[in-house]
Amino acid sequence: MNQPEERNQTGNAGRSRTGVGKGKRNGGGKSKGPRKGRGRRALIWIFFVVLFAVVCAVVGYLLIILNGQRILSANINKLNLDEASIIYDRDGKEVSKLYTPEGNREFVSITKIPKIVQNAFVATEDKRFYEHSGIDLLGIGRALVKDVIARSAVEGASTITQQLAKNLFLNADKTAFRKGTEASIALALEQQKSKEEILELYLNRIYFGKGQYGLMTAAKFYFGVSDLDKLELWQVATLAGIPKAPGTYNPVSNPEKSKERRGVVLKLMLDQGLITEAERAEAADVDYEPKGTAASKDAKYLTYLDFVLDEAQERTGLSEEELRSAGYKITTTINTKAQLAMEKEFANADRFEKGPDERIVQGAMVIMDQHDGSLIAMVGGRNYEKTGTNRVVEKRQPGSSFKPIMDYGPAIETGDFFPWSIVQDVKQCFGNGTYCPSNSNGNYLGAIPMRQAIKESRNVSAVWLLNEIGISKGLAFANNLGIKLEKEDRNLATALGGLTKGVTPLEMVRAYGAFANGGKLEDPHSIMMIKNSKDQVIYQYDESSAKQVMDEKTAYYVRDLLQGVVQKGGTGVSAAISGRTVAGKTGTTQAGIPNYRTSKNRDNWFVGFTPEWTAAVWMGYDKTDKEHLLSKSSSQAAKMFSAVMSKALEGIKKQSFPIPSGLEEAQKLPGVSGFMAAYSPESVSVELTWSPVTGEGITYKIYRKGDGEAEARLMAETAEPAYDDFAILPDRKFTYYVTAYQASKKLESNPSEQLTVTITTGMESSPPPDEGNGGITPPDDGGVETPPIEIVVPGASPTPSPTPTPTPTPPAGDLPGMAPGESTSPSP
Repeated sequence: MNQPEERNQTGNAGRSRTGVGKGKRNGGGKSKGPRKGRGRRALIWIFFVVLFAVVCAVVGYLLIILNGQRILSANINKLNLDEASIIYDRDGKEVSKLYTPEGNREFVSITKIPKIVQNAFVATEDKRFYEHSGIDLLGIGRALVKDVIARSAVEGASTITQQLAKNLFLNADKTAFRKGTEASIALALEQQKSKEEILELYLNRIYFGKGQYGLMTAAKFYFGVSDLDKLELWQVATLAGIPKAPGTYNPVSNPEKSKERRGVVLKLMLDQGLITEAERAEAADVDYEPKGTAASKDAKYLTYLDFVLDEAQERTGLSEEELRSAGYKITTTINTKAQLAMEKEFANADRFEKGPDERIVQGAMVIMDQHDGSLIAMVGGRNYEKTGTNRVVEKRQPGSSFKPIMDYGPAIETGDFFPWSIVQDVKQCFGNGTYCPSNSNGNYLGAIPMRQAIKESRNVSAVWLLNEIGISKGLAFANNLGIKLEKEDRNLATALGGLTKGVTPLEMVRAYGAFANGGKLEDPHSIMMIKNSKDQVIYQYDESSAKQVMDEKTAYYVRDLLQGVVQKGGTGVSAAISGRTVAGKTGTTQAGIPNYRTSKNRDNWFVGFTPEWTAAVWMGYDKTDKEHLLSKSSSQAAKMFSAVMSKALEGIKKQSFPIPSGLEEAQKLPGVSGFMAAYSPESVSVELTWSPVTGEGITYKIYRKGDGEAEARLMAETAEPAYDDFAILPDRKFTYYVTAYQASKKLESNPSEQLTVTITTGMESSPPPDEGNGGITPPDDGGVETPPIEIVVPGASPTPSPTPTPTPTPPAGDLPGMAPGESTSPSP
């Protein structure tokens, strides 16, 4: 009885799931017919869709081919050389065309290009060149994956054929339309020309940076090689590495990056069996020495134009090749009169020291309008046209020219120091005795005004000042001026410009420009506006980029200090310009050669400004060794500043420096008077007394110079007008002087007269002679000292007075080949 019921349930379930019951109501066994009909109709639709897609693909392919052939036929003989970009000055006057085909290209047959050269470019740019038909589908696949990951079109996936085709389309957009057109030309090229012909066209048209198009012109420019068979492997690899990023990988602009890129090329050649490991290692190790060919004699503004191109790439994202050859109109800030004046002076060999051989003393100079940051003129080196090395943007050790940035500026910014504040010029060590700077002339003056310390470029005073305010304040001030130092620079050597990597003349001119401009830091720039070939503005400089980086009063006081440097007795007196107000600072650095002591220098600087413009000058060898150092002082750089700026400023309306409100008045403490010194046998000490000085919080500093010691040293500080020196020895003599000090205002008076006490064995006590007891008040003359008066203790034979403490350093040039206070390299 149960079985039929189970079968019925099963059967009903089956009909419910498959729809058989419904099929019987509509005709029973014919239920499968409609399903087969629908399947046949679906297959027919799929067939027609596929057929339509194939037809569209074929038609599209044919259209692409025909389009590529049409474009190719119209442009095969010019390939991007039809519209030069133009440079204008700020007044809209044409300065230069960036591209002249006949001057930047030399065609060479593929038969005269060595096979190793051909293989190097193929291995680097398109290793499947001989296998694909103009488009590398595998490469496109890899590029698409990278684009998806980056969420933007960042990977070009261009073959050599496509790169050749790209010469027709120099817009920077990586659009599907442009890439499609580029692909169509590539396919057409492959249809019409052999691989050898395509490679020949490519090698003769590809851009190699620095305005050089084609393999032959690049070989001549970078290596001085006119026969390609004579190219060495390292040179071949260097050239093959350039096209990927000509502005970055050419060896003149970036020798280090070029060498790194060369290593990549050599590795690719090794992996593809073109060279051996020994050949790779040898070629990778060579350092590049510029040997470019000279530009035409009438070439002008070369440094400036190269800088404009570099800046334009940074501001727009366009490549150098696109900027040169796509009809852009670039309005710059150049002052051609100033530029030509600078180029003329740099061409004058008498402005530079003469070296011992063919290697010349190099230099660089840049002028900036501190009011808006516009770059007026720039020269990157002597014979710049031969190498194109722009030393304006290369780092050098700044020496004492860094003192306003690291020491004096930040000290004044604290509000505790002023130009009249007293700083110490006493031979001493800092940092628990680990750092012991010295003045180059071996002369130390004790307590002196800040104005005198910077005027004579006294090293110990600068280090003392940075130690007083703290290194972190100096680093922060420099950073605000756009100079970012390394973590290794957190030491007192930075007080004298001893930096890990150095600074560029461009960085220095920007920083000093803030002192000249009331504490406002401008962004140095050479471009005002860029328009494309359709006269559309694609870039315009933002004039609101200035930042207030220091108090206006700080800028004023630093200017006041730096004006003294250029006046009589200052190290920068050679920078003076007749009829113009000038302020600035010199700087030199020692040789820095291990185990080699010399008075010669490695770098000479002058950085300065007038109320109108700021300029930085650097001089030195590109590479220094024992035979290639500078004998003359920083006055050479100061003289170059004066020569160029005096001519460049002709016709420029005179301006004046901004004067802020609320300036502090110069303050001085009266000198100590009534100074007396006497030996006391009861206490076995030298008793010192003087008249008190009126003022709030006055203390007194006692300085002593012992017999045989080179300089007087601070031995004590007291609030009372008297002091007993117990640290004496028989058969010795001691010279003393005293100053008044007011800590709240960082003021220290001029020193008192100097008194010398001679102590001998077996002496008997009696009052010292009258001439030791009076109080001759020293004149208030800025630090000129009186000779010491000797007090001979009775019972001892009088001893001749010691040589007076040296007076302040005489004017620049007192030491052969050395400006006073200017040898600034820190101790290791």
